[in-house]
Amino acid sequence: MSNAATAKAVTLRPGTIDDVETIHAALLRLGTHVGAHQEITSTPEDLRRYGFSANPAFSTLIAEVGGEFAGLCLHFPIFSTWMGRPGVYVQDLYVEDRFRGRRIGEKLLRQVAKECRAAGGVYLRLSVDTDNETAKAFYERLGIGWSSYEQVQKIVGDAFFAFADTPEE
Repeated sequence: MSNAATAKAVTLRPGTIDDVETIHAALLRLGTHVGAHQEITSTPEDLRRYGFSANPAFSTLIAEVGGEFAGLCLHFPIFSTWMGRPGVYVQDLYVEDRFRGRRIGEKLLRQVAKECRAAGGVYLRLSVDTDNETAKAFYERLGIGWSSYEQVQKIVGDAFFAFADTPEE
């Protein structure tokens, strides 16, 4: 990265419907980075429909450097019944390779945490790919630790549909 690019400030802003193609492209690059690109079946239209409708399922925070896309944090509200308080779940955090090392991921996460706190939230959750040691070390450095008492469970695709569509006995 040139000295001029290094000197440019990082700006953060909410994602808009005009960012959908950029957001989707970043998610595809993230999938490739973690070796799971084949698992991404979303389309830009899915993001438009579910993220930028009257009742959005998620929000995005975009990082830019000199007006150029540098990264994103895709997140949504969650709630802890045990704490009795809201929180935020970070679904995807991505920083373009050429902008890494500028604390953009940290800035994105801190801004999302600030917004959550302003809305009464008290916690942030996310999942990390089990073999992504770099990401684990990054989150640990920020104080976002591994939960030893929880394990993520999921059901997707045909198994999910069969489960959801099974009639009550």
